[in-house]
This record gives sequence, structure tokens and C-alpha cells, in this order.
Amino acid sequence: MSYICSQKKHNMHIPKIDLKTYEYTLPEEKIAKFPLSKRDASKLLQYEGGIITHLHFRDLPDLLPSKSLLVYNDTKVIPARLIFQRETGAKVEIFLLKPIAPTTVIPEIMLANYPVTWVTMIGNSKKWKDKEVLKGIVSINNKQIVLSVKLINRENREVEFSWDDEEVRFVDVVEASGEVPLPPYLNRKVEKEDQFRYQTVYSKNEGAVAAPTAGLHFTEEVLESLREKGVQEAQLTLHVSAGTFQPIKATDVTEHPMHSEQILINRDTIEKIILHIDEIIAVGTTSVRTLESLYWFGVKLINGLGIELWIEKLSPYQSYDYLPTPKESYQAILSHMDTSGLKTLVGATEIFIVPGYQFKLIKGLITNFHQPGSTLILLIATILGEDWRRVYAEAMDHEYRFLSYGDSSLLWVK
Repeated sequence: MSYICSQKKHNMHIPKIDLKTYEYTLPEEKIAKFPLSKRDASKLLQYEGGIITHLHFRDLPDLLPSKSLLVYNDTKVIPARLIFQRETGAKVEIFLLKPIAPTTVIPEIMLANYPVTWVTMIGNSKKWKDKEVLKGIVSINNKQIVLSVKLINRENREVEFSWDDEEVRFVDVVEASGEVPLPPYLNRKVEKEDQFRYQTVYSKNEGAVAAPTAGLHFTEEVLESLREKGVQEAQLTLHVSAGTFQPIKATDVTEHPMHSEQILINRDTIEKIILHIDEIIAVGTTSVRTLESLYWFGVKLINGLGIELWIEKLSPYQSYDYLPTPKESYQAILSHMDTSGLKTLVGATEIFIVPGYQFKLIKGLITNFHQPGSTLILLIATILGEDWRRVYAEAMDHEYRFLSYGDSSLLWVK
């Protein structure tokens, strides 16, 4: 495949952004602390061409054109919060962030049956001595497993996990001993219901420490109605990290340390996206970030800038010799996979989507209502422009529930 690059083409440079203009008042009572009894009973706000309508999530199949391609994030939340007790009685909380050994690929490390090392957040770390081994007893398949953890690098918060049964995988250990990591703004203890409600019905690839919450509204009934209408579907994986909750503190938003999240996408999904390049509706901001990151990976391939799927936060705001169409970009990815003999692409992104960015793939987005002054509000404002404030005011006035367990919206890109 060849590209004509005689004329230098530029994409946009990041604009000056005043974060104060993306703040709004979110009363505590508007935050949904618990899920509704039925997933698809959530309210659904539709925004299209400046017009706002109020429905319920179960109405979604009536709103999507047949032959649309819904792209889901099929990541599965792991019980990433583990608590251990020292002999003195002091408790140490370990929160899994990202694996570093023997592999950084999350699906591989979750299946490991030997010691693994993770970067973590550690609560009460001052009580935990260097190289001190903490132990816990875990029941797995009616067997008592001894789980040991050792702090091997305090500065980098690196922790090694090991256990005394080679038939047990790390995912088994985590699921038997960990707690679901609810968002901090829920400010409550985990309940039994959270184990399955803070998880989409189509989740399958373990590794996220936060749910792709736009997908929490889907039920098997809604999915079946969408299929009957002819709506197509594709899955990708972005393992949501704890950084998704990190507030922007920098005066210059470009200095905000965007979280890196692991991407996995297979050939079948790439092919579907190419076939439906003008009909894509993303389920959740994580799917948007993945789809757009893949476009910029194709740009890198076409411009000879490397074959690593790694998208830095400001990659879209640089200049390139050639900016391909979305179809060209994804075809370049497909060619790269063929040449490299890859069935699945594995990489990472920290893409930062802010007002002024031009979406390359999506025609619509299904998403919840997000925190004020957050990276996700900036993404929503990129779709809605100044109307984001009107949409959120309407949601407030109509008693919508906000954040992870809250209500939903369908936003059509202008």
C-alpha cells in the first residue's frame, strides 16, 4: 500500500483550555450510590442536532440505525483491592495497578501459575517493612492456598505475589481474596451485589480495576433486540485503570499526567470496523479512546514512525506528513498484522481528547454522566461543544442519576 505524501498535511495543535469552564456543581444526592434493580430501567438522554429527548435505556434499539456497528469494551473488572494483616495486627491494603513481571500483558499475567510482580497503591505502607512477607489463607476449589506478598521496591511500589499451588492461576487468587474496587466517590463499602452489578453482562477479559460503566445498562434482552434489528457488534479491550478517577490539578491541562491503559484488539474487530467505517457507535469513553488511538497507530505506521502500539497523550496534536482517512489507517493496521503474523494487537494508550479534537471514527457515543472538571467531561465537550452544559443542566432538572451507577446518554457527533 502506498500513499501520496507530496503535500504536507497538519492536524490541529492543542488549544488553550480553561478548566474552570468545564466545572459544574454536582450535589451529593445526584450521585447514584447503588445500581437500579434492573439495568435497562435507567434513564436515557438522547442529544441529536441540538435536540434533547428523554427516554429509557431499553428504548435504545429504536434509536440506532440498522447496520450500525456498536463497539463494546469487553474488559472485566478484577477484585483489585487486597487486604493483608501483619503479625502486629496492622492492616496493609494493596491495590493492583499494572503488571511488570514476568510480563506486562494483562491477560497473560492473569493466567500465570507462578510469582508475579505488580505496581500497586499501598495503604498503610509505613507499617510494612522492606522485604517483609505478608501471608494470607485463601480458599480456592475447596483447597486452602497460602498467598504470600513481598514489598520488593518501596519507591516504585512494586509488590511480588506468590502462592503454594501450581494448579492455581493468579486470576483465581485475586477473585478468591480481593474486593471489587468501587469508585472512590461512592464513599461506601462493597456489598455482595457489586460483585456482578459493577460488571457488564458481556465482560470476559480480566484486567480492569474500574468498570466501563456505559455498558452497565445493557441486558441480554437489549442486546438481543439490537441484533434482531440488524445492529452489528464488535468487541475490543481496554483495561480501565485507576487513573480514570484522577482529577485534573494542573493549571495547564496538557500537563495533566494521563493514565496509560492497555489495549487488546483482534483482527476480526479491525475488519468489522473497516466494513462499517461510517456507522460506528461507541459504548463508553473507553471504546472511544481505543478506536481513536488505533487511528493514530495507523498514522504512525503510514508515516514510518514505528510499529509499536503506544499512543502518547498528545500524539493527535502533532504534525504528520500524511493524515490518512480512517479506512486507510485501519487498513494499514490490518496489513501490519498480516505482515507480523498477529491475530491480536497488544499495546497501550494515554490519549487525551479535548475540545478542538476532530473525531475520526465515531458517529455516536453511549455514555454516563461524568464528574465536573474531569478528563471525561473534556471528551464530552469535544462532542457537544458548548451544549455540554445544557445537556448536563437538563439531566439535573430531569432527576438523572450521575456517575458510575447512574443513568445514560446517547450523544450523536455533529
